[in-house]
Amino acid sequence: MTYLQSSALLTQWKRSEDLAFLAEVSSVPLQQALRHLQSAYARFWQKQAHYPRFKSRKKSRASAEYTRSAFRYRDGQLHLAKVTGPLAVVWSRPLPDGAEPSTVTVSRDPAGRWFVSLLCQYAVEPHPASDSVVGIDAGITSLVTLSTGEKIANPRHESRHRARLALAQRRLARTQKGSANRDKARVKVARVHARIADRRKDFLHKLTTRLVRDNQAVVIEDLSVKNMVRNHHLARAISDAAWREMRGMLEYKCQWYGRDLIVIGRWYRSSKSCSACGRMASSLPLGVREWECANCGTRHDRDINAAVNIKAAGLAVLACGAGIRPEREPSRAGGRR
Repeated sequence: MTYLQSSALLTQWKRSEDLAFLAEVSSVPLQQALRHLQSAYARFWQKQAHYPRFKSRKKSRASAEYTRSAFRYRDGQLHLAKVTGPLAVVWSRPLPDGAEPSTVTVSRDPAGRWFVSLLCQYAVEPHPASDSVVGIDAGITSLVTLSTGEKIANPRHESRHRARLALAQRRLARTQKGSANRDKARVKVARVHARIADRRKDFLHKLTTRLVRDNQAVVIEDLSVKNMVRNHHLARAISDAAWREMRGMLEYKCQWYGRDLIVIGRWYRSSKSCSACGRMASSLPLGVREWECANCGTRHDRDINAAVNIKAAGLAVLACGAGIRPEREPSRAGGRR
């Protein structure tokens, strides 16, 4: 069924008794939902995505999308079709000068909070050019270690709220399914999760904005987080660190502000290579945080040494544009294999 066929049936659905609630809202969000459904099926038939999944009205994030004909934004007030009066919105920040919203999305998260997102198109001014390049080594004890020697501690937002989350989840488990108390307990669990996610996102935004503002190029590793979380001893800590979310922020902020983001291959041995002479250590367990090079005698902090090597690899990519191939380990005879 195409979008035109489903849109023609929309009028009939509104007249039925079971779907009479569809007539209480503007037709624009309903038509947008049908367009999104058609797009999802088109991507599935083109083998670009999985089969569309059913979205529950209770468990999934409820949202409504209004196009330009179904809303009016003027003097900081937002009016939606079939809504009496402007919405009582507390704006997080004003719109850029000259920006006109083309789409408004009203959504509600599982914690029961309502949000309004305005889609605008405007030019972002790039930051002034800088000569500094920084290498970043991601970790758990220190969320990131910079090639300058600075270590930024991991705030561990999930572990700080773990007791409160566990208490809310136990209370949810004791409630009866389908009861009103279960819905209240579910909202309380969602609020704890929302508090953790908001604090984590706020910290990552401040960190990535500082890195992009102060450096012309940022060099990171291509970490396979999906495979790393298979380690059941570190899965919770890795998920709490949110390395993939931090990389996503660095990607679009570097694109916005005219910076370079260089991603080094995941097989590059940044921790085992000596940043002073280039000699590779034969063995370096994860528990070893400091080690001494057997060739030049330089003593390294594991994370700082890795960040310095990541920066050097990024400078090589900037200079010649070539990729970084992993170093081979020395053979038992002392030569290269």
